[in-house]
Amino acid sequence: MVFFRQKNRDLSDKIDKNKLPIHIGIIMDGNGRWAQKRGMMRFYGHKAGVNAVREVVKASRELGIKYLTLYAFSTENWKRPKEEVNFLMDLLVEYLSKEVDELNKNNVLINFIGDISVLPEKCKIEIDRAQNVTKNNSGLVLNIALNYGGRDEIVKAVKKICTKILNKELSIEEITEQTISENLYTKNQPDPDLIIRTSGEKRLSNFLLWQSAYSELWFTEVLWPDFGKEHLIEAILYYQTRQRRFGGV
Repeated sequence: MVFFRQKNRDLSDKIDKNKLPIHIGIIMDGNGRWAQKRGMMRFYGHKAGVNAVREVVKASRELGIKYLTLYAFSTENWKRPKEEVNFLMDLLVEYLSKEVDELNKNNVLINFIGDISVLPEKCKIEIDRAQNVTKNNSGLVLNIALNYGGRDEIVKAVKKICTKILNKELSIEEITEQTISENLYTKNQPDPDLIIRTSGEKRLSNFLLWQSAYSELWFTEVLWPDFGKEHLIEAILYYQTRQRRFGGV
């Protein structure tokens, strides 16, 4: 344990605090494979993944990251077996009920992105409580993407814009990229500078499609339950080697 703390300190010392990513998005992948590799049911992988969430949120706060978006449950995840979906919903309730007070104490603002309306009532109750308890906090903004899909988000944004046009609040000529951004779940937030995906898969899987147009992408073979502060630091160090030109020279 002392060795790992020292290793993390050594890695942290290499970070340029003036070039930190403002917003990090993480596709938390590999819970099921982590469990199967150990001869366990997939549920145990999801349970172990909560510890990684706890560590990464803490590390992001300590490192000075302003926004962290975690892909917790996608619009496609409803296709999974009913028992697994129910377990994930119960795990969400358990996580929020146990962690909100600690997160609030550490000045974390909890925000949820996605279509929350169709989630079970027990989830909506904990979501409301988490947002209300932390709404005045000014530290790390923790976005939890639940029943979230990038395409669905864009469709909803287009519908909002069309409604404004029909209500004569907006003209077609006034539509800009900013108009789209202002009608997304991440309204008033910066686009992610860095997107991390665990488990070796190299795709975005419908995550922050509009917002990630110029994000740096970092992929790791590490399965999500094994992901820790040292891996987050490695991703940030990679990010700091990139020259971000946004289409310029």
